[in-house]
Amino acid sequence: MGAAVQVLLVDDDQADIALIMEAFDAHRVPSRVHVAHDGIEALGFLRAGDGSRGSRPDMILLDLNMPRMDGREVLAEIKRDPALATIPVVVFTTSDQPEDIACSYARHANAYVTKPLDLDAFARAVDSIHDFYGDLVQRPAPRPA
Repeated sequence: MGAAVQVLLVDDDQADIALIMEAFDAHRVPSRVHVAHDGIEALGFLRAGDGSRGSRPDMILLDLNMPRMDGREVLAEIKRDPALATIPVVVFTTSDQPEDIACSYARHANAYVTKPLDLDAFARAVDSIHDFYGDLVQRPAPRPA
């Protein structure tokens, strides 16, 4: 088996973080999950040039509703930055509002998944995201600085 999939999880809900971590831990493809609790922390992680916070993530799992800087703003910043724009971003949020879905895709989200309320369905959704972005797809190499 290859190197662990590097994931940046951006979410402020501790219960959701625990469920996502549990699902990633149980997956057959190993992963290393870095957690940011809001958009400011996420961008700080992504823009840290000294490598002290880990490597560039292979994917970002992004909630929309967070304090300080929400997921909509984070998504726009990531996709505006040529060094970050190629990282796949999956919006994983409780909102099923058409305007949130449209806004996320307009800002170039790679996928939009509404968090299921049922715990088993929640775990299956996370597992499916991991299967697709962590195991199946080819991801681009980082752009040179």
